[in-house]
Amino acid sequence: MPELPPILTADSITRVGPEAAGAVVVNGSHGGIYAAYLAGKLRVAAAIFNDAGVGRDQAGIAGLDYLEGFEIPAAAIGYDTARIGDGGDMMARGLVTHANASARALGCRVGMTCRDAAALLQGAVAGGREPPAAWALDSASLVGAEHIGTIVVTGSHGGLLGGRPDTALKYDALAALFNDAGIGVDEAGVTRLPALEARGIAAGTVAAASARIGDARSTYEDGILSRVNRRASALGIVPGMAAREFVAITRRVTA
Repeated sequence: MPELPPILTADSITRVGPEAAGAVVVNGSHGGIYAAYLAGKLRVAAAIFNDAGVGRDQAGIAGLDYLEGFEIPAAAIGYDTARIGDGGDMMARGLVTHANASARALGCRVGMTCRDAAALLQGAVAGGREPPAAWALDSASLVGAEHIGTIVVTGSHGGLLGGRPDTALKYDALAALFNDAGIGVDEAGVTRLPALEARGIAAGTVAAASARIGDARSTYEDGILSRVNRRASALGIVPGMAAREFVAITRRVTA
């Protein structure tokens, strides 16, 4: 019989490293998208998080659906059954409140103990898809060969330099975000988008009023999409979404 994946316990998904690959990781992090992204990057076989009270827009468990997109089983433990940030307490007292489809297929159910759920998740087959990397760059001029096939979130304006399509992006990223600089005369602030469409790159701009231009972190954390190209639209991305959603969707759909 094949050897079962080990069960690792950690107080945070940030406290585990290469040993998580192929393991079931029970961790005290919230079940949001970023924590799930880290689990995916570690190539876990399965993961259990704390539901963090679920919260606004179900952000505390959004990572479960995110990992489902990569065929990784995931579940969440009730915040009122075990301490968040304490993997040992989750194993000792935690009860499952949510599970994605892949976890349910292995028998994981609401109400079961964390320990029992972890044992069931050992039936997961390691090797789910890994999320593509995302980079935050204050200027699009910083995009280099190492960013090919990744998602780049920039603080740059979305306009072509001198109207030249070749200046849209120096290398072929998977997807890219810019600031619309108010869009402006002749809609100059969003002219990179059709140029990147022609190269098969999903791209969008965030409204200048929503995020600080020149600040990639603000683009990601504060930005609200004002325009997207057809490639991005085909992925289900629309104006009005948060920049975070652009990144989450492109990670999930295009991996």
